[in-house]
Amino acid sequence: MDELTDDHSAPLLELKQVCFSYPESDRPLLDTLDFSFSSHQRIGIIGPTGLGKTTFLHLLVGLVQPSRGSILFQGRPLSKGKLQELRRCLGFVFQNPEDQLFSPTVLEDVAFGPLNCGLSAAEARQAASEALGLVGLAGYEDRITHKLSGGEKKLLALATILAMRPQALLLDEPSTGLDPDTRDHILKVITERLDLGLIIVSHDWDFLYHATEELYTLEHGRLAAKNREVLHQHRHFHPSGDVPHEHVDGHGHELETDGE
Repeated sequence: MDELTDDHSAPLLELKQVCFSYPESDRPLLDTLDFSFSSHQRIGIIGPTGLGKTTFLHLLVGLVQPSRGSILFQGRPLSKGKLQELRRCLGFVFQNPEDQLFSPTVLEDVAFGPLNCGLSAAEARQAASEALGLVGLAGYEDRITHKLSGGEKKLLALATILAMRPQALLLDEPSTGLDPDTRDHILKVITERLDLGLIIVSHDWDFLYHATEELYTLEHGRLAAKNREVLHQHRHFHPSGDVPHEHVDGHGHELETDGE
């Protein structure tokens, strides 16, 4: 199987006037936020740490509940009974693969989800093999999970979700902590092998520029659309570190880079 496809149907998820606050906070992290997401969209979300980007993803898959507002899944209010179906449609890949991987071998990790969805052992193995092939880990089935490199674990975590055949992916900082080759490999998988909706949270401007078609920042508890071309920032890997440089706008003027 070379790619995953879906039918690009109506919005999968809608947030209406959603608010969220942590108990220890005196103001909402997300404040009367409206959002609509369909399975054909590829959305990037960028911004400083601590403004609620990961919490936003957790809300989308029901890991936390809004303090106010409503979440609609396929046009209907999201209920506890629909959470499993939601999480099959919206596959969530955590920032840290250690939060997602727990089985002794690669095959067991990737086949776990399909088996729990009712597939037979043979069907689950087939789904796992296809997902591993998509991310470039074909032949890794019998490898010991905890002995994989950090980049291989990132790819394996993605494969565990792809084996569930989701309609869209939620990726939390997919390029963080990776060497340039692995980062570029994951970008290639996303852009060339997967025909899926995406919501990606990242600090990597260049990754988002190439992987997504819409760009937002999270400001004052709400999502704000941004011009991708104006905010595009290249990064070069250098022995002394990850070095950004200014992008040039359509008039040949250099644009200042934004700090994190």
